[in-house]
Amino acid sequence: MAVEHAMEVFWRKGYAATTPQDLVDTLGIGSRHALFEAALSRYRDSQAAALIEMLEEPGSVKDRLRRALRLLSETDLADPDRRGCIAVNTAAERGQADESAARLVRRMFDRTKDAFCALVEEGRRTGEIAAGRDARAAGSLLPNTVVGMRLLARVADGPDRLTRVVDAVVDSL
Repeated sequence: MAVEHAMEVFWRKGYAATTPQDLVDTLGIGSRHALFEAALSRYRDSQAAALIEMLEEPGSVKDRLRRALRLLSETDLADPDRRGCIAVNTAAERGQADESAARLVRRMFDRTKDAFCALVEEGRRTGEIAAGRDARAAGSLLPNTVVGMRLLARVADGPDRLTRVVDAVVDSL
């Protein structure tokens, strides 16, 4: 429970703007950095698991991918504070300054990349995706697309551009 509250504070304010007093006020506990890492780990585990679950649902590969990407953009756009993704935000804010946070974010990105690779490989086996398509390359392209979409959603004035990105990426496979 405390980690979820900390995740909300870090997500809302970002690491740099979150003061130790913010955490004490919210949680009544210690090290800002340790709490940030716990919040980031919790976010990584829940968000990656949710995405992987969507990608593993029954149905066509491209339909699952399209649904998952659209749900991510719809979720980001529905957030009135437009906080985006805490992992993406952390990569941008702390990526070079905080190796332990960068390592946690890399693990999340790697986990989603692996799930996308598996989905592309499945699509190759079912014939939905060309047999010659490089699953590792596509698996690396898709998380990069997600990162860009999540940043774009922070400033987007509606869903149209994100929908076009989703459709273009899925159709390119």
